[in-house]
Amino acid sequence: MEHKHLHEANRLSWNAATRAHNRHKGDQAVFFRNGGSPLFAEETALLGDLHGQAVLHLQCNAGQDSLGIARLGARVTGVDISDEAIAFARALSDASGIAAEFVRSDVYDYFDGLAASAGPGGLFDTVFSSYGTICWLSDLARWARGIRAALRPGGRFVFVEFHPAALVFDPQWQARYDYFNEAPVHEAGVGDYVGETQTAREGQEAATPEVFANPHPSHEFAWGVGRVVTALLAAGLQVEALEEYPYMNGWRAFGDMQDLGGRRWGMPAGMARMPLMYSLVARRPAAA
Repeated sequence: MEHKHLHEANRLSWNAATRAHNRHKGDQAVFFRNGGSPLFAEETALLGDLHGQAVLHLQCNAGQDSLGIARLGARVTGVDISDEAIAFARALSDASGIAAEFVRSDVYDYFDGLAASAGPGGLFDTVFSSYGTICWLSDLARWARGIRAALRPGGRFVFVEFHPAALVFDPQWQARYDYFNEAPVHEAGVGDYVGETQTAREGQEAATPEVFANPHPSHEFAWGVGRVVTALLAAGLQVEALEEYPYMNGWRAFGDMQDLGGRRWGMPAGMARMPLMYSLVARRPAAA
């Protein structure tokens, strides 16, 4: 696969970052056992009633959202490239008592294996992906085809992602990245955005977190909204909804963002609003 070596480099970078991120998350098993859920209102509304459904969670990271989905009544399979993330997810599933299956795999390798075993009918009622996912994928058309093949006829793809129009900016709101970039963007490594966002939420009085320097560089890919929609349509999916939001869930990506409560971040005061996040629902057509 083209850029396979970059995916492998990202796996190492995510392994290191995941260890840093999980330092800030507290006792997640207790959180779940006490009835907590990490899902935002946008996800739960888009996912709807999942009772009895088979759900594939692509790039599930450390599994917290996967377990939140399982708590909604679904049978969940989470897939992620990071060894550390999947190990954490499996341990959290056991400790929380919430059942889910977790698979350590590159998304494209998982799709290949699924196609070989599932045949043309797909295995899942819903495929879900959210927040900072497709920027790590080098082939958008292959991603879209894999989603369609994973879905049963009539099944849905539910997607929530940070808006690529906002991602042209660096953390100081200076335009840095090309929205229409065709080449991989090479970065120093996945950062500790979890700790940085937590510190910003707690205010200046909070103790400064230990500075995290990722020893493994990372490589990202730019996918505009038009390219995402076109890839899904070309794969044979029907787009049913596309929404944009003037805030970000769970990530303080830029300076002076307003804390809107509920782990949500808006534009700086006095700055004209722009889309910071979007959601999309697409469906595999039902069998004739």
